[in-house]
Formats: sequence, C-alpha cells, structure tokens
Amino acid sequence: MMLKSVTESFAKTIHGLKVGHLTDRIIQRSKRMILDTLGAGFLGTSTEVFHKASQYSKIYSSNISSTVWGRPDVRLPPTYAAFVNGVAIHSMDFDDTWHPATHPSGAVLPVLTALAEALPRSVKFSGLDLLLAFNVGIEVQGRLLHFAKEANDIPKRFHPPSVVGTLGSAAAASKFLGLSLTKCQEALAIAVSHAGAPMANAATQTKPLHIGNAAKHGIEAAFLAMLGLQGNKHILDLEAGLGAFYANYSPKVLPNLHSYSWLLDQQDVAFKRFPAHLSTHWVADAAASVRKHLVAEKTLLPIDHIKRIVLRIPNVQYVNRPSPGSEHEARHSFQYVACAMLLDGGITVPSFHECQINRPQVRELLSKVELEYPPDNLPSFNTLYCEISVTLKDGATFTDRSDTFYGHWRKPLSQEDLEGKFRANASRMLSCDTVESLIKIIKNLEDLEDCSVLTTLLKGPSPPEVASNSPACNNSITQSLLRLTNI
Repeated sequence: MMLKSVTESFAKTIHGLKVGHLTDRIIQRSKRMILDTLGAGFLGTSTEVFHKASQYSKIYSSNISSTVWGRPDVRLPPTYAAFVNGVAIHSMDFDDTWHPATHPSGAVLPVLTALAEALPRSVKFSGLDLLLAFNVGIEVQGRLLHFAKEANDIPKRFHPPSVVGTLGSAAAASKFLGLSLTKCQEALAIAVSHAGAPMANAATQTKPLHIGNAAKHGIEAAFLAMLGLQGNKHILDLEAGLGAFYANYSPKVLPNLHSYSWLLDQQDVAFKRFPAHLSTHWVADAAASVRKHLVAEKTLLPIDHIKRIVLRIPNVQYVNRPSPGSEHEARHSFQYVACAMLLDGGITVPSFHECQINRPQVRELLSKVELEYPPDNLPSFNTLYCEISVTLKDGATFTDRSDTFYGHWRKPLSQEDLEGKFRANASRMLSCDTVESLIKIIKNLEDLEDCSVLTTLLKGPSPPEVASNSPACNNSITQSLLRLTNI
C-alpha cells in the first residue's frame, strides 16, 4: 500500500515495529543507554533545579501515580513523575549525546518507567516491551534529526531534545500503551504543538526543563490521542508543521518494516565522563595531555610561569564563557573546563561547585585564555577537535590535540567503566545492594518478565537507609571515580 504522507509512515513504523525487529546490537547499546541515564537521574536528584521542579510538581495529584527515582516518599501523577525524572537526568548535563546532536534517552526512559508503574497491575510489561518502546522513541528522534542539514551541527536556535525529544517521547508512550496506527499519528501531531525551546536558555537552570518537558508532553500527547483529540495528519510533512523548527526542511518516508534498519545500529551514542557539555570533553582531553608536560607527578601547576593558553575549537558561542558565574555556565565553558583540567588534573562532579569555580587560581588562569576558530574545525560532534597550546613566560610552548575522547562513539566506554560511572552516580542515593541489583537487571533486561521488579528498585531506599554507610560501598565508589577521572 502506498503511504500518503511522511507522518503516516512514522505512525505505521511506531505501530508496526515488533520485538523481533530488535537486533542484538540494538539491545546491547540501548541497555547501556538505560543504565547511564538512570545513573544521571539518581545523581541529578541532589541538584537545586531538581528540588524546584519536584516542589512545583507536588501541587498536582491523581488517582494513579509513579515514582520519583530515588525518592520513596515522593509519588506524582505519571506525567509529572516523567517531568521531574527528566529534569534530574539533564540537571548536570551528564546524560548521553547522539549525532545529529541531541540527548536521546532522557526524554524517553522516564516516560516508560512512569507508565510501567502507573498502569493497572493486571497489565504486565516485560523488559523486552520496555526495550522496544525505548528504541522506538530513540529511533523517531534520530529519523527526525535527519530531516534537516543544520541538525548535523551543534544547534544554534532550538535545543533538539525539546523538539525531537518531545516526539520521541510521544512515540515511546504510544508504543508502550499499544495505540492504534491512527492514534499514533494523532499523538505525533499533538506532540509537535508541545515542542520547542530556545538555545538561549542553555547554561541556566531552565535547560534541564527541556528534557523534563519533552518527557511530560510526550505522555500527554499519547493520553490525549487515546481520548480522541485530533491534530494535523500531515504535521511532519509541512514546513508550517515540524518544519517550523528547521531551515532547509526535507522530510523523508521511513524504510519498509520488512527490512527495517535502526539508526542506533549504525550510530552509537557518546557517554560523558564528567557532567558538562559534550564539546568540552575534547578540551579536557587535550588539556590533560598538555598538563603532563607542565606538571611532575603530585606537584602543582606553575600558574605564575604561564603566559597564555590558546584553545583552537569550533565556533560554538553558547559554550564560549570566559568568566562563568554559576555551575551551569561552567558546564558550558570551554575556558573553565580547560583551566580546571590544567589546574587539577581531572574533572569530577565537585569541579562545578561554585567554590571550585571561584578559586583565585582558576580566575587567574581564565584571564590567560584565548580562543581561535580554525576554519576546518566545524561545530559537529562527529568531526570537531580541540587543540590547546600553553606558552610559558620563558617562551616554551606545549601543544596537544584531541580528535576523539574516551566515551565518544568512536572510542566507547568499556562496560566496566560504564558500570563504574553508574555506581559512582547512583550510590549517592541508593544502597550498594540496590545499585548492584539494578546493574544486574539492566544487564539482563531482555529476560525480565515483569518491569515492576525494576520500578520497585527505582524508588530507592526507605528513609532510614543511607547509601554510603558501608565501607565496602564507599571503597567501590572511590575506585569507580578514580577510574573515570584518570583514564
């Protein structure tokens, strides 16, 4: 049957993809994404933006409710549980990144855990059900990003998760809820009217709301479609539809289901080793190499001997912050990440605390940083590089360059290090036993018969429990942190 529109082809794909379409590579890659996203979410529950989003969401109530990860005393309507968990995931910019540029998992996973818990107990969802819906949500985002050439670059106008993440969330919810082809199409149309947030709010407390809203609005779109709400049936085909978010919009019909090829099969995601904008990871990598020329083991950086620091980077203005004044600005600052790495020899979660950002040594180094934009250094996560040169007052110059950092899809984190990152992040909220149980469940997610086993663990400890009580647990966390920061 000839499809009438791009929108219809998306609805048919969302509705028609089955567990049998999942390849082994897709299952393995998406399990890694799920584990990493849960860890970022647990860590994010300690942030100020999470607490503000959580306090706001408590004004809403419902007969059905879902868990806020790591907070057994907080239950919210599923839309708001997805919102708050989405905010937590992106609150430190520690979640995964894909190409074309977006954060794919944070808009989708909170939707599925919220729905798995909120729906009637008579409805049992398996790990394979979750993996299928998760991958449908990821796939929709990737396909939509390929509709515009400008999506290949680091974004300038709209934050991609607020656009494609909202539709990916709606697609995942539609799949998980078993919506008909027609209602999948309506959910996409409704989701487009919820989409979009400007890049001007990058490096502020508002940016994490983009992920939370994408998750929340996706569930809302699916619920409204279930109730019969209708939208434009050609929403993805039109420049006045989804095309309103992109220049040079060129929508494409999806491949035939009989020979379907997943984008995640072709292009893996990047996992971050510290909580900051992905482009700063090239800077940190190059700075770590240069530092070896400047500092003997266990000695201090000779700040007084440094005349200037030159960063040769792509021209990405919202990550050009010569004097960051907050943790969110520091996470989006080429200059700060370079100076912190040169000074400390590593970047960790505490590196972005204000007391670290405002150290006199950091401020002195920041004053010596200059930026250069080589014409061949394009703003794409697939091609960019960073070169750093440190010139001393005696005239000596040391230069190093990073083309690919450890954690990028060309140099992926090992499973051991990915699990180490999860332990370091999740152990701040969960007991060691719960952390290890979650690792085991995600590792064998395709064999899980009932997702309630997973959602029960996501609630976290009962109030008297303290995750860091165990010396063995503390030692495990310490070792995980050391591995991640010293690789």
